Amino acid sequence: MAVPDRRVSKTRARKRRTHYTAKLATPVKGKDGSWKLPHFVNRFTGNYK
Repeated sequence: MAVPDRRVSKTRARKRRTHYTAKLATPVKGKDGSWKLPHFVNRFTGNYK
């Protein structure tokens, strides 16, 4: 198993982790024409899919 020779510095680790961000969900248009977030229940119709 690979073992690092040196400890990774805080700055280097934080630079790498800047890309680990959560993406915002893109709204999609439902069957009835209203906008909803994917994988959420539609507030107006009560439908999931």
